[in-house]
Amino acid sequence: MTTVTSGLTTQQETRPQAAAKPVRWAADAVATLREGARLRLDYSAQSLWRVDRLIDGIRAEQAPYAAVETVLRGLGAYAGEVIVRQTGAEWWSAGGDHWVRTPDGRLWDPIDEARRCFTGDGSLRLLCRQATGG
Repeated sequence: MTTVTSGLTTQQETRPQAAAKPVRWAADAVATLREGARLRLDYSAQSLWRVDRLIDGIRAEQAPYAAVETVLRGLGAYAGEVIVRQTGAEWWSAGGDHWVRTPDGRLWDPIDEARRCFTGDGSLRLLCRQATGG
């Protein structure tokens, strides 16, 4: 699981500024999957099982990373929004990167975790479970 442990710079942003992009990426992913793949995502922790399986399927098709980078970013942002909604966490950003900061002060990188899922090394479901203490 990817957690961010380094300190953020003085140019860090918190919600709502830092949330604008990942919230939009997540909403775009939800809409695209609903219309294109007929997959309904409801921002629940259980829905991340479907997201992990979807990423597994993309990997199995051997799609080049460049072709799925935007999709992975959206799915990672979706997982981040699941964590935000379940824990009261906030999006943080610095240098173009986005993390979720849970109320206990830990930082999580769900967008990077989606990339790790694509390489067979991660799980958005397990990241959410760890972040929410569930």
